[in-house]
Amino acid sequence: MPFSYADTLNLISKLTPKRVRNGLQVVSSYYFSRLTGRATHWGLPTSISFEPTTSCNLRCPECPSGLRSFTRPTGMLSADLFKQTIDELHQSLLYLTFYFQGEPYLHPAFLEMVQYAAAKKIYTSTSTNAHYLTDANARKTVESGLDRLIISIDGTTQETYQQYRIGGKLEKVLEGVKNVIRWKKELKSQTPHVVFQFLVVKPNEHQIGEVYQLARQLGVDAVGLKTAQIYDYQNGSPLIPSLNQYSRYRQEADGRYSIKNQLLSHCWRMWHSCVITWDGLIVPCCFDKDAHYRLGDLKTASFASQWASEPYRNFRQTILRSRSEIEMCRNCTEGTKVWA
Repeated sequence: MPFSYADTLNLISKLTPKRVRNGLQVVSSYYFSRLTGRATHWGLPTSISFEPTTSCNLRCPECPSGLRSFTRPTGMLSADLFKQTIDELHQSLLYLTFYFQGEPYLHPAFLEMVQYAAAKKIYTSTSTNAHYLTDANARKTVESGLDRLIISIDGTTQETYQQYRIGGKLEKVLEGVKNVIRWKKELKSQTPHVVFQFLVVKPNEHQIGEVYQLARQLGVDAVGLKTAQIYDYQNGSPLIPSLNQYSRYRQEADGRYSIKNQLLSHCWRMWHSCVITWDGLIVPCCFDKDAHYRLGDLKTASFASQWASEPYRNFRQTILRSRSEIEMCRNCTEGTKVWA
């Protein structure tokens, strides 16, 4: 997470005695579970991700939204379902991400949902390709109370940018960034904390230095360099960077590629967070893009009852026993981000 004193103080300001107590319960139950080997949970999530929509205007090559390759239903989040869940969790919930798959600004009520969560003093964040940050949307974004705005910018020239962000226009991204920063100044607002997220792939790795310079010129608060997840990585990919520190994969002696990190049998995410799809399914994390591991459904029962359910407990127990038993986890790299 990009560090700034103002943003960190803003996050801390969202803490309440109930959120602190819940956080301590989550942390202690996680370490107790690792120590004993028995999946135990004593709290509610401190962070969740809500998927506003699966729709997207771009065709990025390693994204199910871009590829239009979902096997699950696609659609848009019901505002009533969202509010119902927030009403249930807001006393314990500290951090809310409005993103899973798709482009959040395509949801017509997206900023109203942000405002609803912000009014309950939850730290709110989203990730966008910035093609819909018109002057009006930029003002609404600042007024909504959104705390963090992550903008995907994977190139500093149109030629480079469009190699990954297929169908995108860098000019529109930069115009949207300028709109948000102008309205922050106009409305004398410290938020949202604007972050450039640069997904490092081979076609753009030569522009890493340039994206920092561009951020300074525009008044962007931080830059995050993110490594790319490649689905079929074993035989290599034209997207795998040649700069080793920005690659999740290493080339073996036989020429094939493997994931760098070890597959350890524990996962902090299974204790402190989860993802909720647009249609109310509860899935373990952002690696489950097609919602294969469905651990609950908010259309059938409360969140709390499903967070502590037998299917969830069994899933956590499998994680502790051997993550290699779970297909999704075998391709999990917990993608490295380098913040500045």
